[in-house]
Amino acid sequence: MADPYQLLGVARGATDADIKKAYRKLAKELHPDRNKDNPKASERFSQVTNAYDLLSDKDKRARFDRGEIDGDGNPRAPFGFGAGSGGTGSGTGGGGFSPGGNFDFSSTTGDAGDFGDIFEGLFGGKRAGSGGGFTSGFGRRPPPTKGANVAYKLAVSFADAASLAPQRITLSDGKTIDLKLPPGVESGTQMRLAGKGAQGNGGAGDAIVTIEVQPHRFFTREGDDVRLDLPVSLAEAVLGASVKVPTVEGAVMLSVPAGSSSGKVLRLKGRGFHKKSGGRGDQLVTLMVDLPVGDDALTEFVQNWADRDKWNPRGKFGA
Repeated sequence: MADPYQLLGVARGATDADIKKAYRKLAKELHPDRNKDNPKASERFSQVTNAYDLLSDKDKRARFDRGEIDGDGNPRAPFGFGAGSGGTGSGTGGGGFSPGGNFDFSSTTGDAGDFGDIFEGLFGGKRAGSGGGFTSGFGRRPPPTKGANVAYKLAVSFADAASLAPQRITLSDGKTIDLKLPPGVESGTQMRLAGKGAQGNGGAGDAIVTIEVQPHRFFTREGDDVRLDLPVSLAEAVLGASVKVPTVEGAVMLSVPAGSSSGKVLRLKGRGFHKKSGGRGDQLVTLMVDLPVGDDALTEFVQNWADRDKWNPRGKFGA
């Protein structure tokens, strides 16, 4: 471990207040809750926490300053048994340690509640653990952090989004997962796959999948409804007809009432998007009378239509 003074950015003669202030600033910047996608920040957070743990303990700080222990709190040779010793013994400073050299059970004279006070002030809650937050290590350590979340974007067709068709996504490890789209899905909807992110000491992070609904060549969305402009012939509009209409789940037959004008809206119930609150929107079909170009017979008919000048479709405007 690096020099704890250097990790906290303070001088060897720094006061307890200076050390606490430096740690508080770094802990706020590096805390895992604020750096969920940055494992390096979590690692540095652990390092500065260990450094503060050592320097806030008066006995450990004094032993470190005398060169009896290193930045991890382990005895330095020739004090005690060096790291990797086969048994437990006493170092010059009086502290015992495990065979791996990573534990220090010497008495703690520092402020055992210091960490809790700092984290309660920074993040609204005390660190987990009993008493003053000790672990089986040489002092108080932050809990293991999860790996980083991994972001994905998933393009979903308009029809699939409306009908909630299952989607398949390939993760960074090459594995594929079938996703069930949520009701009300739209571009920007995010789906969280727990434990499918990067690995970390505290387990894997999550995969965050952002949905992008692709535009359709003739459908548009209006809330939970689907809109469609449907061309119909003059004969179908005048005489009425049963015509085939596309929907997001296949074509259906639609009855066009006789005497329908362009702009008339017909409704197909339950053919829209699934709603968050339950049920489905509708498909709104706007009729668009489509006249042929260069049809001499139609032109002659209109020219000879006896009542053509009596019908004024703009009469309601006062024109």
